[in-house]
Amino acid sequence: MTTSQKHRDFVAEPMGEKSVGTLAGIGEVLGKKLEDKGFDKAYVVLGQFLVLKKDEDLFREWLKDTCGANAKQSRDCYGCLREWCDAFL
Repeated sequence: MTTSQKHRDFVAEPMGEKSVGTLAGIGEVLGKKLEDKGFDKAYVVLGQFLVLKKDEDLFREWLKDTCGANAKQSRDCYGCLREWCDAFL
């Protein structure tokens, strides 16, 4: 699977205080929807990812229900968080 520059940039370093919009698959519109629901930082979305036990189907369904992410957006975001966890957890 090829990854975007945004994905590579995100997984290249610790998360820190990065905004939710730095996650692969999350653009301005989805980022605003997530922020409005309290998911303003990438680490808050990571928390949900971990609560769902890194399960791809559950996380992607949650992302779709929470902010309206389509299949590609949810797949990109899941892959980004999974790879980040593999590198840093």
